[in-house]
Order: sequence, then C-alpha cells, then structure tokens
Amino acid sequence: MKIQMPDRNEAREVLYNASIDLASTIIIDDETGPIRSAYVNEDTFEDLLQRQTCSQAIETLFEFTRELLCGVQHEAKPKLSETARTLRSGVADLEKGNNIIEHVVLGVEGLTCVGCENKLIRSLEAIPSVRNLQTSLVLSRAEFDVDLNETSVCDVIRYVGRATGFSCQRVTMEGQELDILVPDDAKRFVTKKHPEGVKEMVPLGPHTVRITYDPEIIGARDLLEHNFDAAIQLAPPQLHPALAAGDRHVRKTAYMTLFSAILTIPVLVLAWASLPREHDTLYGTISLALATVIQTVVAGPFYSSALRSLIFTRVIEMDLLIVLSTTTAYIFSIVSFVYQIQGRPLSTGSFFETSTLLMTFIMLGRLVSALARQKAVESISIRSLQVATALIVHPAGTGEENIDARLLQYGDVFKVAPDSRIATDGNIISGSSEVDESMVTGEARIVEKHPGSSVVAGSINGPGTLLVRLTHLPGNNTISEIASMVDEAKFSKPKSQELADRVARYFVPVVVMLTIITFSIWTAVGMVVRNQSAASAVVQAVTYAVSVLIVSCPCAIGLAVPMVVVIAGGVAAKHGVVFKSADTIEIGRKVSHVVFDKTGTLTQGQLSVVAEEYVSDSKESTSSLILGLISNIKHPVSTAIAKHLRDQGVEPAPIEDITSITGKGIHGTSKGLFIRAGNSRWLNVDTRPLIRSLLARNLTVFCVSLQDDLLAAYGLEDSLRPDAHTVIVELTRRGIAVSLVSGDDDGPVHSVASALGIPAANVKTRQSPAQKQAYVQSLLGTSKEKGKRKPEQKPTVLFIGDGTNDAPSLATASIGLHISADGTGTDIAQSAADAVLLRPSLSGILTLMDLSRAAYRRIVFNFAWAFVYNIFAVLLAAGAFVDARVPPRFAGLGEIVSVLPVVMVAVQLRWFREG
Repeated sequence: MKIQMPDRNEAREVLYNASIDLASTIIIDDETGPIRSAYVNEDTFEDLLQRQTCSQAIETLFEFTRELLCGVQHEAKPKLSETARTLRSGVADLEKGNNIIEHVVLGVEGLTCVGCENKLIRSLEAIPSVRNLQTSLVLSRAEFDVDLNETSVCDVIRYVGRATGFSCQRVTMEGQELDILVPDDAKRFVTKKHPEGVKEMVPLGPHTVRITYDPEIIGARDLLEHNFDAAIQLAPPQLHPALAAGDRHVRKTAYMTLFSAILTIPVLVLAWASLPREHDTLYGTISLALATVIQTVVAGPFYSSALRSLIFTRVIEMDLLIVLSTTTAYIFSIVSFVYQIQGRPLSTGSFFETSTLLMTFIMLGRLVSALARQKAVESISIRSLQVATALIVHPAGTGEENIDARLLQYGDVFKVAPDSRIATDGNIISGSSEVDESMVTGEARIVEKHPGSSVVAGSINGPGTLLVRLTHLPGNNTISEIASMVDEAKFSKPKSQELADRVARYFVPVVVMLTIITFSIWTAVGMVVRNQSAASAVVQAVTYAVSVLIVSCPCAIGLAVPMVVVIAGGVAAKHGVVFKSADTIEIGRKVSHVVFDKTGTLTQGQLSVVAEEYVSDSKESTSSLILGLISNIKHPVSTAIAKHLRDQGVEPAPIEDITSITGKGIHGTSKGLFIRAGNSRWLNVDTRPLIRSLLARNLTVFCVSLQDDLLAAYGLEDSLRPDAHTVIVELTRRGIAVSLVSGDDDGPVHSVASALGIPAANVKTRQSPAQKQAYVQSLLGTSKEKGKRKPEQKPTVLFIGDGTNDAPSLATASIGLHISADGTGTDIAQSAADAVLLRPSLSGILTLMDLSRAAYRRIVFNFAWAFVYNIFAVLLAAGAFVDARVPPRFAGLGEIVSVLPVVMVAVQLRWFREG
C-alpha cells in the first residue's frame, strides 16, 4: 500500500487542523481500489501530537488509519485513542519546541475516602504540565503524563506532598526491579557508577536499594555477583507497588490506633472507676495531659490535612469534620475541667473521656476500613499466583539450585516438580505432563503438555516432571500482564461513580450546615422549652453537634462503586475475562445484541486444507512462491496453508515488498512480477468454475494470482468451538439477539449459522471490516453521517472478534470483546477492545454479563446502604428520636458501621459462580 503523506513542513499543520476538526479527511491510496476518506477521533490526533515528533506522528497516523480503521469513514469512540497512547516516543514537536513527555505512576499513601481522592486530583490538576490524569482510590495510585520541560517529576511529587500531606512514591513500570541490601548507607550507594544495563537505583531505606535494570542486557544473578564492589544481598520480597501503599497505610494507622488506645484507657479509668473524689483535680490534670498528647500526636495529621485542603485545593473534606469535632470536644473538655476546678462542674461532668475515646474510635474506624479494603484487594490479586522460588538446572548437567524467582534471567532452564506451581512462562524442552491452567485462564480442564509446548506462570503441574526454558521473567510474564490489564480497569470510573463524586463534593459542607442547625435548635430547645440557662443549653447542644459532625461518613458513598469495580475485575480475571474499563462492568448486564465474527470466534480458528487446485503446470514452483508470500502472515487462513505447504516439504521463495491488505489479502513481488493472494472476490476469480465448485462445498477459499492470472486455489474448513451452540442457545433464551458477520463466502458462513441456529436475516457474509463496522453502527441506531444515536433507541451491542480486521467493530460496539485461539491475539484488536477473554471459550460472554449483573446489584445496595446509614445516623445523633441518641464518645464508630458492610458486600463477589 502506498500512503500519500505530506512532507515534514506540512505535517504540523495537517495534524493541528485534523485535531480541531473531526471532519478532517485523510487520503489513502492503496493502489488496488478507489481513494477513500477516513474520519479519526480528535483525541487520537492530540495524543499523537503529544507523544511523537511530527514526522513520526503523521506516519503513525496513516498506519493507524490503514490498519485500524481500514480506510473508511468512522465515527471513532474515545477509546481508539488508547492505541495512539501506546505509541509513545516521549517527544512531541509542538509550537514551543521539543517537549519531553514522561509517564509517571505514583503510589499514594493516605488515600482513605473519596474526599482524599478529590484533593489529590485537584492538587495534580493545579500543575499545568500534568495531563492525562487518572487516579484509583482503592489502589491508592495516580497515573499521569508530565512535561519535563516545564517541571520535573520530583517537583511534582514534592508539591503533591506539600498540598495534600500524602506520602508519594514513584512506581516503575518499565524494566525489571530488584531490591537489595547494602552494607553502607543506601543514599551513598546509589551515587556510585551504575553497571551496564542498570537504569535506576533508588534508596528505599537506610540499607535497602531498589535497582531497575534491563534484563536483556544483564541478568539478575550476574548483576548481584559481578557488578558491585560491596558485598550485597537480595532484600526480603516486598508487596507489589499496587498493594504496598495500602499495606503501609494500614500499618501506620494500626500503630496510631494502638497508641491512642493506650493513652485513652487511663483516661477512662480515671473517669469511670470508683476512685476517691478528693483527688479529682489530679485526675483531671492527668487526663488533660493524656488528651493533649492524643490531640497533638494522633489528631495532628488531620489538622495539617484539612488546612492543606483549604489552602492549596480549596476542598472541604472529611478531615475537616474530624478536626471540628475533636477540637470542639477537646476544648469543651478543658472548659469543663476549668469549671470543675472552680467548684462549678457542668452537667456533663468530666469530658476528657469523650474527646479521647472519640479520637480512638475514629482511628479504629479508619483502621478497620483500611484493613478491610486492603485484604479485599489482596484476596483477588492475581499476582498471588506468582511463586517465590524456582529450581534452576545449571548448564551441562552440573546440578540444580533452588533460587529466589526474582533472580531468574534469560537463558535459564528451570525444573517443575510434580504437583508444583510453574514459576514463570516458558517452553518445555524435556518431559511430559498434564497441567491445570484454570487458576490463570479460568478454564477448568487439564491440558496435556509435551516437549515444544508452552507453559504459563501460576499454572499447576500434574504427575510428570518438566524441564522448561524460560521465555518471560516473573515481572513480565502472563500473571503480570493479566494483572496490569486488570489494574487498567481500576483506574477508569463508570458513570455511576459520577453520582458518588457529586454527593461527596457537597457532603461535608452539608454536614457542617446540619451541625450548625442542630446546635441552634438544641440551644433554643434548652432555653425556651426546657427553661435551662444559656450555659446549660449550650453545653447540651455541643454534645449533639459533636455527634452529628463525626457520625456522618462519606467514605461509604465514595467506596460504593470503586470497591465493587476492584473486586469484580479480580474475580473476572480468575474466570478468564479481563475488563479493561469500569464502564464495561457497568453496562455488561444490559447487552441486547451479540454480534459474532466467524473464523477464530465461533470456529476454533484452526483451519485445515481439504482441497488444493493448481492451475499452473509447476506445482513445486507455485507452492514455493505462495509459501514465500504468506509464511510470516498471522491470519488463520495464511497460517493453515503455510503449515500445509511446510508439511509437504516446500521451501519458501524470496518475495519482496510484501504488504497485507486488511479484509482482502496480501500482495508482493517476485522477480518484478506482481503476486497476490486472498479471497476470490478481491482477485476477481469468484465466477470461475474451479472456484465456484470449491465455494459450493461450503469451504473457505483462498486464491493466488500472478500478474492477475490464477495460479492456485485452496479450500479450507474449520470446526466449531465446543461451547458455541450452548452459548448461543443461552443468549437466545435470555432474549438477546444474535448476529453473525464474516468476510468469508456465503457457503461456510451460512453453514455455521445453520448449525448454531442463527437466523438467516442476522447473517452477513463477504463483509469487509468497514461493512462489519457499519452493521454494528446500524444496530446501535447510529447515524453514519453525524455519528449520533437516535434518542428512541438505546441498545447495547457486544461485538466479539479475534483479529485486526475486527478492530473497527470492536471499537464501535458498546462492548468490544476480544477472543484469541492461542491466548495472544493482535495488539490492535486488544487495544480496541473493552474486555479480553483469556481462554478461547465463548462462555466468557455469559460470565461477563452475569458478573456485570452481580456487580451492579452490589453497587445499588452499597449506595442504598450509604444513604440510609447517613440519614439515619445524622438523625439519631441530632436527637431526632426522643428515646435514642448517639453519645459523642461513640460517634467515632460511625466509619466502621458505614464502611464495613460496603466492603463485605463487594467481597462477596469472590464467591461468584458462572450462570
């Protein structure tokens, strides 16, 4: 394909104009058909502008348009820009000059509620050089891009720490990491010259250093044994950064809670025990000292956090309620003590037990909430499948050694004992066994393995012993890749989260207003209705006001959605489905129409050649030309024919200028002659008797021509997936419409549709990628001219496909679901999809819908519980019920009562069962 591209001087203007005008036209001339136009999403252009130089961006843009959008008018969805975002070069040729863009991931310690998350977001948004910001409350992480010409990453981290009070640590997403223990000071150690292959060394503690290195340049064992003068050793394993920040927060909160409780107990004893009353002043003095320590040490961080929010981000958050309530209780305790010394004790008596117990219960609530969230996230983390050790076999049979899995390096051969978990991905070089891969793929069946078979990390070996040559290191194996995709969904926010964010934004100001109203009403009631003195009425009103301030809790509202999203994502991965966006979890329950691709989706994608016809006299030379043309093409048809020819002992002939045309075929040149291979329609040979006879047998027909003269034709057939019929029957039973669209010929497509009971009216054959996409658009009720959905139609269409030619449809559908026969698939198709099936099983469609429905029910319950709790708790604390109220000292338990049910309901998804 020849792409007509502007020169470098025109590139900037073309990209800029395209980015601000969705109707900008890209001209693509593929030399085999008419010139077409393509509409591309605005975000795609903007991302290319920010990620690449002009020359790189314009080339990428045309390649992206050719492969992904297939050269047709396309009303692209925003998620298409995800593909462009993966094409980062770190350099953008903008008006200002060359800007260096760096992607940053931060682990944030201190995120406890949606108010904290909003504070983090506002502080980062206040930095002009930060863009593409995403945060996750449950993971305690933030991701963004930063322009290094305007500010450094260290400056960003320092500003966020100053503005929010959170402790931020950068998480490295590239290269392998190794934590080591050094004999001298870690800060001094990292200043030493870095060995070749080491990208970065960061001190984690007084004697702990984290090394980021390139494993293709230097291995972990080689790095430790031969590249440092000092005697170093491997540090104890730490939690993954996705869990480490939460773990540190739990430990810190636990220490502060224990400290507060230790100081509170003596205050309670002095207040409630039967002690001689002549020493009340001494008791009060001791209680004052202990309460002051608690208010300074334990409550102190809440003061700085609340002030930072007001000063830097102008956010009124939950910490302000804690500050107001505990400060009021503490000051009131001092006032009460002064009155007691003067011999005029207030009606409330000593109040130090209230202020100290209140702070302790607040910390206990935070601890239980944080611990519940952390354990919930850990329980569904697929990273737990990674084993800690591996048994490596030394070269030339010199022995075996059990090592830490972090020390594995390329070139290693490791031994897998019977009934043990496989350490990392690799290829078997010796031994046979049966392997249970259900923990990784969700498919509950045993897979036979023999020399040449691949094995994946986390799967469990059967009775045989295997020798495996490592192909992926633990930090970059199947477990890590799946976990990374799962984490992507945790950073996205479904539409239901918008409601929680709006409520949380106004929650604290409303509670402060209700507190003032409560104080005013009870002061008036005391003076007017109960005929109390002003002082007595105010004292009584303060107790109600403090209860209202602290018993209300926005945390349950903030966690209602993200907690379910996190658990649902982890559970889905263990059932063989990876959600790439939270929206998919939310709308999966509403699927009304499922559109299937045929080859590799409804069929197994393992085609076999059952007929071959050669028109030329020399079968040997023709076969050699064909194999040379298709040998490196990954399409199922090309792969099947290439295997068939290799099995016959055919050697590939040299072919030049090989180019793949999505949805059509492939072409190249041999000794100056033009050779093409693909479907019969593209080669204009579908009317020939030879081709018609193959089509009449319902075979997939692949034709080859030289200088437009037919050389050969192959007939292939495929087998249906074992669960295809069962899944389609179940979809039909649920009232969900089913369609089949394929680029294949009429015979094989209608044969599959008939076998599966798909109505002929819902079957589309000989569909190009553009036509597949147009069909999906028609189901969505989308206007092709303006790209707007008809207001009276709100269908939810799920498209499931496996290849690059399905990418436009995957991107256009409400839900794009990618499936692959070999578990890998194409990057373009996976980038365009909203969810990925880890196993080649169509039952993942039902899993997706059922899990979405289960998650939605829990989100609804969590919202209902959060609103009911806060309404009832505020009324109870405010004294709306005559015979019941919440004393101030126990109001701090509100967070436990509100948050724990939300976490528990979300965790129930762990026991989700398909169907």
